Amino acid sequence: MTTVTYFVPAIHCGHCTHTIETEVKELPGVNSVKADMETRKVEITFEPPADEAKIKSLLAEIHYPVNGMVAM
Repeated sequence: MTTVTYFVPAIHCGHCTHTIETEVKELPGVNSVKADMETRKVEITFEPPADEAKIKSLLAEIHYPVNGMVAM
């Protein structure tokens, strides 16, 4: 399994975090999604068939584009 943390500046409220968590969790291979309103970070744990390209594409599609990875 792979865990990534992205900075998503478009997160502004609880609705934003709920939308991100709900939508990304539906991707096959995604095991967990945790979006934080205060830090605007999204931590995602996944395995194939999910990959970073699919995750980033979905986030952009739902209007929460990634603005860089967060160093662990």
